[in-house]
Amino acid sequence: MKCYLIQLWRKQDGGVVVEFALIAPAFLAMIFAVLQFGIGMQNYNALRSASADVTRYAVVNYQSANRLSDTQLQAYARSVAIRSPYGLRTSQLDVTIADAADQRVAGATEKTLTLTYRIPSMLKLIGVEAIPITYSRPVFLIES
Repeated sequence: MKCYLIQLWRKQDGGVVVEFALIAPAFLAMIFAVLQFGIGMQNYNALRSASADVTRYAVVNYQSANRLSDTQLQAYARSVAIRSPYGLRTSQLDVTIADAADQRVAGATEKTLTLTYRIPSMLKLIGVEAIPITYSRPVFLIES
């Protein structure tokens, strides 16, 4: 009996499978977290670049005497953000354009463009839902 217990104690068949089963969930969660962070950075950069495109569009149109309404700018911002190269999901995107409370530049109309995006979560299994990110940019519209 004693000899059998010693042999059983030294036997290591299947140990790798048990160790993998214990470590795999944490390892996979870390890999998905790194991927989620990368997707978040890509989406944040997409918000920044899309807002720059919208600002440029608004300034050029304003200087050519084409006064766009806030609704038109919102629609343009949404269309820029969802198409290539940004590829954001329209259902996850909110666009607001508001007049700035404090006009910082004399002779200019200042607006604030705010893009909010809810990053789709790859980590729903561990309880992480969509992660909201927001980017705001001032838009200075000067008459020519």
